[in-house]
Amino acid sequence: MESEQYDVVVIGTGPGGEGAAMQAIKGGHLKVAVVERFRQVGGGCTHWGTIPSKALRYEIWRYLDTHESSIFGDMASEVEVTFQDLLSSAQRVIGNQVKMRRSFYERNDVTVLHGHAAFIDEHSLAVSGPDGAFKRVEAKHFVIAVGSRPARPENIDFNHPRVLDSDSVLNLDFTPKSITIYGAGVIGSEYASIMRNLGVKVNLINTRDKLLSFLDDEIIDALNYHLRNQGILIRHNETYSSAETCDDGVILNLKSGKRIKSDVLLWAAGRQGNSDRIGLENIGIEPNKRGQIAVNEQYQTEKPHIYAVGDVVGFPSLASASYDQGRFAAAHIVHGSCDNSLVRNIPVGIYTSPEISCVGRTEQELTDQCVPYEVGQALFRGIARAQITGERVGMLKILFHRETLEILGVHCFGAQASEIIHIGQAIMSQEGSANTLRYFVKTTFNYPTMAEAYRVAALNGLNRVFELNT
Repeated sequence: MESEQYDVVVIGTGPGGEGAAMQAIKGGHLKVAVVERFRQVGGGCTHWGTIPSKALRYEIWRYLDTHESSIFGDMASEVEVTFQDLLSSAQRVIGNQVKMRRSFYERNDVTVLHGHAAFIDEHSLAVSGPDGAFKRVEAKHFVIAVGSRPARPENIDFNHPRVLDSDSVLNLDFTPKSITIYGAGVIGSEYASIMRNLGVKVNLINTRDKLLSFLDDEIIDALNYHLRNQGILIRHNETYSSAETCDDGVILNLKSGKRIKSDVLLWAAGRQGNSDRIGLENIGIEPNKRGQIAVNEQYQTEKPHIYAVGDVVGFPSLASASYDQGRFAAAHIVHGSCDNSLVRNIPVGIYTSPEISCVGRTEQELTDQCVPYEVGQALFRGIARAQITGERVGMLKILFHRETLEILGVHCFGAQASEIIHIGQAIMSQEGSANTLRYFVKTTFNYPTMAEAYRVAALNGLNRVFELNT
């Protein structure tokens, strides 16, 4: 078997793998290779997850914006857009992403090996190429960045064309009139918004008592209200028992006795790490039942020279966090240490309609920790930019320490939330007195902008403190 020698070999070219490869080559001038089993680089984020779903969401938003515009009048109502039309636009974005990401490896002399990687022993991999040829790859260090895939229960027939998961939904070749989405996490909630905005009747089945329980309660309530207001039927605290497939749809049977029939079933309940079939049993690393690999703060596995990053290590399973984890793992390889503080306070972006984003602690967490906090709010309907664009639904909420005015959390619901949140994140990362509510009061924002909501929210919060102290 042919053998190649490297300093670092990265398995997977998603955000975590890319971050690790770029940091290793730039920070240590090491000889680096990446192994990708798919025919193109980019990983699940580019081909099946973040990029296609967000591109799809944006195309639907553009369609609705045109459809509702008074400028186009009756002409817009005569234009019919199918799910396939929107997907074709998303494919163009994916193509551009692949081209750009491939150039990163080419410019930085990172070898890209296409094929399936499996450990032979602690310092070597067998890479089986698409042509059936095998190659032995040896390295001093490895970074496992193989990502995750949708979990598929054995009693659900995913071979049926009307039973989909978050990967196969991108191959849907017709626009359904109705859809049942099982699982109301981030993926399920996002696709519920996408489908409803396309005019599809949506049943959203939540196995818990509320949506996205890691969010601030007020944001959860707002999301729940607006999804229902759009016509999405949400059923909480439900668990499936079976699914019956037929030529014209799928019937989902719930343990509560309910039977729900729709054109399509989208399974969005859980993810499974792609740690199987990569030879971990040959090196003494055992993933948990969800396929996730245990790592320490430096992203080292039980074998110190083998690292794991991204979705395969579990929470937070975000593309942004995965990229940073890859960078920090490679920095530890090069320098023996890394500053991984960035991934402890990262923003979360949820691309429902309206959009949600947050950073820092929630009101529930601060209450449980007995932190004396106060709240500053700005409703979008009072912001000039929101009035101009017509995106009046939403709010910005700042949580801060009542005595020191230190910013403890920022929560945003509404248009551009995932962009707006970064202003709060930047100030929260500052040390000492720079991270206080007064920054937003003393700063001049462009007018009209959505960023002005920070000044409005800060003044609202200071007024609450002032009223308390008088």
